[in-house]
Amino acid sequence: MLNLVYKLSLIIMSELINIHEAKTQLSKLLSRVALGEEFTIANRGVPVAKLIPYTPPDNQGNRIPGRLTGQIQISDDFDEPDAEMLDLFYGDD
Repeated sequence: MLNLVYKLSLIIMSELINIHEAKTQLSKLLSRVALGEEFTIANRGVPVAKLIPYTPPDNQGNRIPGRLTGQIQISDDFDEPDAEMLDLFYGDD
């Protein structure tokens, strides 16, 4: 029942477009999406995807190089081959 309610909410909130129409009218649909419209793409009447305007992530520019300095330790032999792992790949010799 919950799945049916979810599918119906997709249809009510946005215009339902079949796959064939979405493929043939993609450029026009994208222009309308850029203006804020939303579309639900359906396969044989069943919603399968949603075409919505892109919104960039909120955390753009929050990276600070070196902010974890001193908090991470990497072993001097971290890149040495592991005998057990080599045995798994190549077998015992």
